[in-house]
Amino acid sequence: MTSSFLETPPFNTAAVCEIVFYWFLFQCEGGSSVTLPESLLFVSTLDGSLHAVSKQTGDIKWTLKEGVCICMHLSVSSRRPGFLPDPNDGSLYVLGGKRKEGLMKLPFTIPELVQSSPCRSSDGVLYTGKKQDTWFVVDPQTGEKQTSLSTSSSDSICPSAPLLFIGRTEYMITMYDTKTQELRWNATYNDYSAPLYDDKKYEYKMSHFASSGDGLVVTVDRDSGEVLWMQKFDSPVAGFYLWSQDSLRRAPHLTVSTETLRYLTFTAENTQSHTMKWTYQFTKENHSTKTQLVPTLYVGKTDSHLYASTSLVHQGVAIVPKGLTLARIDGPITAGVTMGNGQPECEITPSTDVKYPPGSSSSLQNQWLLIGHHEVPPSAHTTMLRDFPENLQRSGDVIPPQGSGSSFRSLPLVTKPSTSPVLPDSLTSDPMTVLVMTLLLGAWIAFLLTHKRVCSEQPDVVEVGKISFSPAEVLGHGTEGTFVFRGHFDSRRVAVKRILPECVEFAEREVQLLRESDEHPNVIRYFCTERDRQFTYIAIELCAATLQQYVEDPSCPYSDLNPVSLLDQTMCGLNHLHSLNIVHRDLKPRNILLSLPGALGRVRAVISDFGLCKKLPDGRHSFSLRSGIPGTEGWIAPELLINAPKGNPTSAVDIFSAGCVFYYVTSKGQHPFGDTLRRQANILSGIYNLDHFMEDIHEDVIGRDLIERMISAEPETRPSAASILKHPFFWSPEKQLQFFQDVSDRIEKEPADSAIVARLENSGRSVVRTNWRMHISAPLQADLRKFRTYKGNSVRDLLRALRNKKHHYHELPPEVQTALGEVPDGFVAYFTSRFPRLLLHTHSALSICAPERLFHPYYHHP
Repeated sequence: MTSSFLETPPFNTAAVCEIVFYWFLFQCEGGSSVTLPESLLFVSTLDGSLHAVSKQTGDIKWTLKEGVCICMHLSVSSRRPGFLPDPNDGSLYVLGGKRKEGLMKLPFTIPELVQSSPCRSSDGVLYTGKKQDTWFVVDPQTGEKQTSLSTSSSDSICPSAPLLFIGRTEYMITMYDTKTQELRWNATYNDYSAPLYDDKKYEYKMSHFASSGDGLVVTVDRDSGEVLWMQKFDSPVAGFYLWSQDSLRRAPHLTVSTETLRYLTFTAENTQSHTMKWTYQFTKENHSTKTQLVPTLYVGKTDSHLYASTSLVHQGVAIVPKGLTLARIDGPITAGVTMGNGQPECEITPSTDVKYPPGSSSSLQNQWLLIGHHEVPPSAHTTMLRDFPENLQRSGDVIPPQGSGSSFRSLPLVTKPSTSPVLPDSLTSDPMTVLVMTLLLGAWIAFLLTHKRVCSEQPDVVEVGKISFSPAEVLGHGTEGTFVFRGHFDSRRVAVKRILPECVEFAEREVQLLRESDEHPNVIRYFCTERDRQFTYIAIELCAATLQQYVEDPSCPYSDLNPVSLLDQTMCGLNHLHSLNIVHRDLKPRNILLSLPGALGRVRAVISDFGLCKKLPDGRHSFSLRSGIPGTEGWIAPELLINAPKGNPTSAVDIFSAGCVFYYVTSKGQHPFGDTLRRQANILSGIYNLDHFMEDIHEDVIGRDLIERMISAEPETRPSAASILKHPFFWSPEKQLQFFQDVSDRIEKEPADSAIVARLENSGRSVVRTNWRMHISAPLQADLRKFRTYKGNSVRDLLRALRNKKHHYHELPPEVQTALGEVPDGFVAYFTSRFPRLLLHTHSALSICAPERLFHPYYHHP
């Protein structure tokens, strides 16, 4: 589980807010490599692709390829009809059959049939359906699909945030004819789980127009009518979606014919007015008129199947009429087409003269399917013998029913504000429709008048017991529907974690672990738990930033904090958990938070998110994996993923994750196991890269040693949290200097052949760089020659010289003091910068003296 409990320090001036807003806008529009899902428009196409495009430019960021939107084989004969699906909502159209009828619309959709199945229609057809739901977990930056979740998937995952969770439903319907006792057809329809975007609540400034025949998309500014961008996809568009409130929301769009869309775009690009005043000249004699659009049914063809979708056209586009004859629409004369017996289909263009061969029967005409725009077909006389469930919302007709007037009476796409919209007779002929439209228009006007006032009001506050929070102030979210809000507990600012009822067991376990461990300053503090009928609420400490923001965000207000100090505090918190037999199991930068400044201005690193923690029973040091693999991909220890582990995992899994976090912080954002795509595979293979560390820098030598131990593929070789806290990586210059002095004092009287001296001098040549006397400054060399002889190839003599000069520092000549620097920082840096392996080598060699009281501050005692 992942969640963040953060608060950004308040800004008191409008100017600062404005700067931040424009900076954020710049980041979203290309100033940053990070792509926010809210800045994307998602476009689904008939070939099954989901394209993520920039709202501002229309550039395709990435494409997710899944199964085709619709799949249905069309087979029309004189004995049985064929069926055409609508990829927008799953509507069905029927063609042919014994009654020799033309195109007709069935009164139900594929999702409705599946929802009602098993069901039977009045014409003796049995329907059986199947519904399959799938969640795709997608990286918003690359479009890479991390995993899929469905009823057939048994893998337990806990992906790293932020990821997109995209729901998709596959509807499969099969039709059996009881009269002929044979299978008529089967169809598959895929749709994304996306409620309609609430345009009243969130002002959406764009209008999207899609071509019915190809993948052309045009987006215009809703207010000014300006064409913002155009994009051509490889397949016709099925839907538009926005990312809002952590889920896809279906955005409204208008489907028009390819010719109409290109014509409207052309005239829009050539107009000088602020509104899109589209014009079209039908002949040389005609003057331009306001564009009138007619509803039609477009029959299209992809590589694998045919489909039908509603579409608007202008009066220059040929429309196949209902009935048994095909008349040519007035307009410029173009090459006609004659339907012959060898042609299974034919595409029609504006003003195509459609003719049948002489002597062809009406039944033949009705079995030809013209690829193009058809007049809106009537509804088929078929009813379901079993009612649809009451909880199923009927989609309704997308195309308005035809009235008695001419089909060329139409709806203007965009008009000037002072112009009344022209409505088709199909809308004005129904009193109920007029009433509904009047109410909607009144509601829209009321919304516009009160929008500013409503937006300025404070959001509603939810109060549950002693906890209160505003649902509008979302701090973060996690898996399993968990949300985190900014709130209050007894007048104290807190983060409120809202958990779904299905996760109550996990919530109770998390609360129990928080209660047990939150007394430590580096573990997030727990306050209380409240419940209502819907959720469980946990009030915890409110923090300012995550460790990830500290590393990656230059604007983070705490970027000047010492990274080693933050890692030290993190290990203190982890050591506290391990001392209580609690294994965190999901340690990563997003779960390490930076607290708000305390009374003295101190910021603490705290470990958060105990949703995957495991409490080990007394006497046990490992846990099983019966409940799945815990953690976040890229931060999971290899023993959790291998098929045949040597034993059950232990708290060493946290040490591995912490080692990855250590390198991430010290390298300012790099991961020891590479990029996101190959990271977990490299972890399993033991392939890591610590190239950020330099061999001739003291701090890097120390850091590499610690991190290599922590990320070892063998869990039993990793150091414990308590041992890590004693590692020289965390030592201050003062402690380093004291250690050097204590070691020198300890071995001063040791014989040259003693075990301690032998360990110290073993491999010492690389430590002293052959002869340490050659690497110190001339003033110090001269001073050393005054008193005694030092061996240049001896580590013990180097430590002795360091100790003696520290003891007699104030007696040294000024030039020697200047060369050595101030005690302790400059003095220690003088030696460690020249001999970067000195501290690590000495610490390793003297580990045999760890039980001695003198060395207790430098080594961990189990």
